[in-house]
Amino acid sequence: MSGQPDLGRADLLSMLAELTAKPAAEVSDRIGSMELAWLVHLVEQRYDRRLDLADDELAGIRTVDDALAVFRASLTVPTDG
Repeated sequence: MSGQPDLGRADLLSMLAELTAKPAAEVSDRIGSMELAWLVHLVEQRYDRRLDLADDELAGIRTVDDALAVFRASLTVPTDG
């Protein structure tokens, strides 16, 4: 994948709404470990690639905006093969 992925904040909020069974407008901006695992899983499925995130990247994700920045950066890195 090259360029900026089409992943947006609203996409992540919708994914979290699916997990929490709340409307996206009511989803918290804070992300816990369960929510983070869910988001990583769904983003990997959506883009059909594994996100190779380092422990420090994962530890730095505390909000939806943090996750968006890390996921976008990871998705713009060319894959091997």
